[in-house]
Amino acid sequence: MQTRWRILWAHFTLVFALLLVVMPLPTWANMLRPDWPLLVVGYWVLALPHRISIGTAFAVGFFVDVMVGTVLGVNAAGYAVVAFVLAANHLKIRNFSILQQAFLIGLLLAMYHLLIFWISHFLTGVYFRAAYLWPVVTGMLVWPYVFLLLRRLRRQLKIQ
Repeated sequence: MQTRWRILWAHFTLVFALLLVVMPLPTWANMLRPDWPLLVVGYWVLALPHRISIGTAFAVGFFVDVMVGTVLGVNAAGYAVVAFVLAANHLKIRNFSILQQAFLIGLLLAMYHLLIFWISHFLTGVYFRAAYLWPVVTGMLVWPYVFLLLRRLRRQLKIQ
């Protein structure tokens, strides 16, 4: 299989993560939903920064904006900022253990959620609640599984 067709598998994982955003969940579990697209974009930015980077993250964030119904560009800007930090430091972050990466991803998710809150507060007057940070905790907890699953997929399909 040619390399350009293999990279489509990475884009398929991004589409699957976008579907997980709109998957219906019970009300109590909805606030615990991890940011699946951001985790998947984060993995691909770390693994293939020359193929999937800030532009892809911005596009995925824009799709999240459209699917969730937020102000256009809010999630796109947050995804682009996180992708920039990951792409700029991908060589260092790759050398971290999975637990260290999970902690760093947690910090980046917290930065993302606080940035989204700040922009939303500026535009619509939303007030901060501690429940906004639950996806940070769940994102940190599922990062090792996302990382191992996508790494296995990347190695089996020889995505480069």
